[in-house]
Amino acid sequence: MKNIAFVVLTFLLLLVGSVFVLEASVAESFTTFGDQYFLFKQHLVGVGVGLIAYLAGMLIPPRLWVKFGAGLYIFGLILLTAVFIPGLGRELNGASRWINVAGFGFQSVEFFKFGLIAFYAQWMSKHQKLRVFLASLAVPILLIMLQPDLGSLLLVISIACSVFFVAGGNIKQLGLLAAVGIPLVLIAILASPYRRDRLLTFLNPESDPLGTSFHIRQITIALGRGGWFGQGLGNSTQKFAYIPEASTDSIFAIIAEELGYLGSTIIIVSLFGYMLLGYQLIKTHEDPGVRLLGLGLITWLGVQMLLNLASVVGLVPLTGVPLPFFSYGRSAVIMVLLAAGIITRIGKAPST
Repeated sequence: MKNIAFVVLTFLLLLVGSVFVLEASVAESFTTFGDQYFLFKQHLVGVGVGLIAYLAGMLIPPRLWVKFGAGLYIFGLILLTAVFIPGLGRELNGASRWINVAGFGFQSVEFFKFGLIAFYAQWMSKHQKLRVFLASLAVPILLIMLQPDLGSLLLVISIACSVFFVAGGNIKQLGLLAAVGIPLVLIAILASPYRRDRLLTFLNPESDPLGTSFHIRQITIALGRGGWFGQGLGNSTQKFAYIPEASTDSIFAIIAEELGYLGSTIIIVSLFGYMLLGYQLIKTHEDPGVRLLGLGLITWLGVQMLLNLASVVGLVPLTGVPLPFFSYGRSAVIMVLLAAGIITRIGKAPST
């Protein structure tokens, strides 16, 4: 029953999320591309490929992902490096995060997160050596910082530390890493004017309402306009060029404006319930490698969800992390559906 509920909730979240991508993207699509449905059409392409990925996750035995974890990790590093290759990588808004293959853009860090989890499932199910753990993170951290992509960097570090802990890693070692790592992340933030402005805006949202604070102020307005019951589906005004990235990182603000506190609470509860269901399907699997794979995947989705929601409601600075199932982004939805398919397969056949 839990497995059936997980599958049903997967497709329900995907359907509702696609509706809101349509809702939130019309203004940006028309302004930028002259077609109000352009981004939605692109999203549907991602959903179509994602459904194939979901089917692959359902059909391929989870042990194979674990067996080839090191290869997937190395391939992920190659993709992270490929964004800097002229003609293959694509720069957008000063960031080199995408690669183009036959006209199809793909954000390489999305695959790397999966490769990292598969590698950890292979390696940490047998031992948890701190030196290997740190070495496995050193190169990708450098590559992600060079892109630059602080949101993905925080997400990768969170996933890695969570899997290390679940696998039986020493909690004192993680505490020491946090004591060293947090100041380094803070230095990385302060060293970049863009990231520094985001942090200062978070600390003082009233500092520059028409400049660096514009994004978070418009999100706050959207949340407030929603009230208890919302403005109604399709009646958001903030999506009309007021909120930057309305269909991607900030889509939950549009959801809250249209559905209000009540509707957005239902969305949040559904997402948390989805993560809990996924954990219930995975936690008793008899194969330690497969269990770690599943726990890593559900941790990835859960941490990404928390970071996105926390940034939208002002609990942390804006991170640029998409909301699983809801944010526009072809590479993101493809990898989320692959993860969902693998989790479904693990829950369906605990001995595979």
